[in-house]
Amino acid sequence: MASKIQSVKGTREFYPEEMFLRNFIYERVRAASQSFGFQEYDGPFIETIDLYAAKSGEELVKKQSFTFQDRGGDFVTLRPELTPSLARMVAAKQGSLTFPVRWWSFGPFWRYEQPQKGRSREFFQWNIDILGVDSPEADAELIAVAAAFLRSVGLDPARAAIFVNNRRLMEAEFDALGISKEKRVEVSNLVDRRTKMKPEVWDAYALEIGLDQKQLDGLKTILADFDLWKKSEELVRLFKALDALGVKEYVKFDPNIMRGLLYYTSTVFEAFELSGSLKRAILGGGRYDNLLADVGGDPLPATGFAMGDVVIGIILQENGLIPEFKPSPASVLVTVFNESLFPKSFAIAAELRRVGINTMTYPEPAKLPRQFKFADKMKMKVAVTIGPDEAEKGQVAVKSLVNGEQVVIPENEAVDVIRKMLG
Repeated sequence: MASKIQSVKGTREFYPEEMFLRNFIYERVRAASQSFGFQEYDGPFIETIDLYAAKSGEELVKKQSFTFQDRGGDFVTLRPELTPSLARMVAAKQGSLTFPVRWWSFGPFWRYEQPQKGRSREFFQWNIDILGVDSPEADAELIAVAAAFLRSVGLDPARAAIFVNNRRLMEAEFDALGISKEKRVEVSNLVDRRTKMKPEVWDAYALEIGLDQKQLDGLKTILADFDLWKKSEELVRLFKALDALGVKEYVKFDPNIMRGLLYYTSTVFEAFELSGSLKRAILGGGRYDNLLADVGGDPLPATGFAMGDVVIGIILQENGLIPEFKPSPASVLVTVFNESLFPKSFAIAAELRRVGINTMTYPEPAKLPRQFKFADKMKMKVAVTIGPDEAEKGQVAVKSLVNGEQVVIPENEAVDVIRKMLG
């Protein structure tokens, strides 16, 4: 026998139950986005590597991207993120778009990473952005969208929180410590990695990248000051807006939040589950006011965030927050008594669909117990049977699969009776 062909490492197979979870997340994402008036869009799944080289960081470009040469010899990549594509798309039509642009998307992405719990090489991601507004209130509205999503899936403030910082605030603190401009990216990455490293290893790494002991001690003091936000006018306005939006209970200031990507310029934020075993961010983002100019557009303020489906899916499963899986979208099964009665079964099924009732016809004649067993496994609620006696009299047998009640009725009453059984 030929050996079974395996799936590509790090990719995912969406059997119906997995597809149900993916669609559940998508539906909640869509509802949260549209409730704030955002428009849905998407970009190409393949991009030139040059789009990411300038601002996304060397690690993303050289180590995490699925990059290859196309037949024309150009280097392209499966998209690892969407923000650069968004910036390019907006720059291309900057003169004709209506601003502020408020767009969201949910689609597939790829990163060449080591597959592990909470991380795969293929994932779906929610992206949502506001372009053309330079205000802390715009940042607050996006954070409110994130909070609305968390609330909609059952993650209340006791279970999840959104942690906020400000890059301009941190830059001012770095200035006060005498940290040179050349070291800012390394120091930002150092802060970003703090929770992932042992304290002594983190200290040693800080000295290794060029901080002296006084700067290291000062940096630790900054990262322990959870009232530091009061020194930032942007964050003061942000928290005031979050209070007005009714989501302040979800949001906390944390000077350790830096966001490693190079294009963030001001407010940054990440959401985490507070009590679970998975220590990965649910979502993250911030303000990126320079990216449009970097891809050839006119300077344009922008803010946004992204959320992958893998981490949030695990969290929802572990917390029992996913609705019960219903194997079939059809609530009604029309059985097939024998081959000659196929047209009758098809006709009643078509009538039920015409009035908006999702209905499946069993695809072949089979013993009725087998057909009822199938309907039960698919968690359908009603079974309809037309046997020779019913066909001769213009009747149908309608059975509730919830309580076992069965009635034989005129065919023209079937819709009303089935609707009552479905509730």
